[in-house]
Amino acid sequence: MDETDLPGLGRRKDFMTASGRRIGVVEYREGQTELIVSTWDDPDTCQASIPLTADEAAALGNLLGGQRLAMQLSEAHREVPGIVTRQFSIAADSPFHNQPMGKAAIRTRSGVSIVAIMREGEVVPSPGPDVVLHPGDLLVAVGTQEGLDTAAGILRNG
Repeated sequence: MDETDLPGLGRRKDFMTASGRRIGVVEYREGQTELIVSTWDDPDTCQASIPLTADEAAALGNLLGGQRLAMQLSEAHREVPGIVTRQFSIAADSPFHNQPMGKAAIRTRSGVSIVAIMREGEVVPSPGPDVVLHPGDLLVAVGTQEGLDTAAGILRNG
């Protein structure tokens, strides 16, 4: 990961992908965020840029961070037959948005454990039943395939 001060503007953070593309984020002093793709040989030559609102940047962070966390958990549970890791997103129309997680009773009703919540690019590890669920939260769950299917239905329909 490379970090570069942009005098008068903010800070750029980027990295080189295995395919030779340079992907990064520019965090402007005024608070804006921009996702950028640059050429491999010149990080100042921008091939694409996408301005992101704070909510969009948080959603992207949740997607990418949640994927990595889920992959790590899947790897850890690979040796345990019948254990699966899955991610659930809390939709704005979920009956449990803005409600404490315990109200859904996921573990009791499905046998599934919610092991983390990705929220605005941050991880809430081992969330308790009093943690309030918000639209856009990404729940990382571990359980059997049947239990995870049940949990998905609970989060979607109540």
